[in-house]
Amino acid sequence: MPQEPQEPRAVAFIDGQDLFHAARESFGYLYPNYDVLCLARTVCMRQGWRLGEVHFYTGVPSAEDNPYWHRFWRRKLQVMQEAGVKVHTRPLRYRAPRRSGPPGQGAEGPRDNGARRTLPGQGKGIDIRIALDIVRLAREKAYDVALIFSQDQALTEVATELRHIAAEQQRWLKIASAYPCGAESRNRRGIDRTDWIRIERALYDRCLDPRDYRQPDHEGTPAHLADLQLPSERQPY
Repeated sequence: MPQEPQEPRAVAFIDGQDLFHAARESFGYLYPNYDVLCLARTVCMRQGWRLGEVHFYTGVPSAEDNPYWHRFWRRKLQVMQEAGVKVHTRPLRYRAPRRSGPPGQGAEGPRDNGARRTLPGQGKGIDIRIALDIVRLAREKAYDVALIFSQDQALTEVATELRHIAAEQQRWLKIASAYPCGAESRNRRGIDRTDWIRIERALYDRCLDPRDYRQPDHEGTPAHLADLQLPSERQPY
């Protein structure tokens, strides 16, 4: 049986939307305030793994559909890329046309108060892109550990495929899923057939991005405003 390397090489695959929604449910954060490099490095350090590449995936609304969050993601992704993160984006698609009218409260996008409803945007193909990259890099022997920041059970089959690749290449391979998990978490499961790594609040809070990309110049959010609910047209996607 292949032996575990003394210092396994890890590549992180981060589903930005899945990570945000888990952090919102677990810790109450209202926008994607994570520093993905810090999270990946900290998790790997705790596990005794050596971090290599970091891949980040997210859907991004168009400037026409939601200029506020389009600008947010443009700023945040640019900083990620400058730091060496490999960014993969998909346009958000809508199952219902957006119409004019006063927005109401909603969890993931602008909604009305009963007269009409705009469904949340969906980043099509994100899970497929992640799965393909995990398999491709495994076949290229780019890592020993696939560290996935996601709870998306659509990625379960990737774990099975990695076991086949490990057998073909006669080497040690591991797949793990990391995700925020706190007292308020309803979903406490990682991806099936993977090792589960629960990210507690203390770890997550050590990896907050100090820049607030909701501000035009990346200024921090004033303390007295940090916990206020955003207007509904500014809810994260």
